[in-house]
Amino acid sequence: MLSESVMQALRTVEDPEAGMNVVDLGLVYDVSVDAERVRVAMTMTSPSCPMAPYIVDEATAAVRGVLPEGFEAEVSLVWDPPWTPERMSPAARERFGWTD
Repeated sequence: MLSESVMQALRTVEDPEAGMNVVDLGLVYDVSVDAERVRVAMTMTSPSCPMAPYIVDEATAAVRGVLPEGFEAEVSLVWDPPWTPERMSPAARERFGWTD
């Protein structure tokens, strides 16, 4: 399934400040596929993240790398709902010491 391939591609995109991929960090909110476009809605841990343009560019390139010919990739930043550590994978929360 294309959405699963896109998520796998996004796992290769690392937030250089956190040293972890954007999926495990909980930064990817949605992946939607229509006739010839894949849309990814993602966020940053903070609206003032200086790495946001770089991460969006890397995410766009990763998604384009798995798309069939004729598909377009659209990666956009969203701020609602705000990111919280609860969005992180259990492994990510453990790595950063945010476990119960």
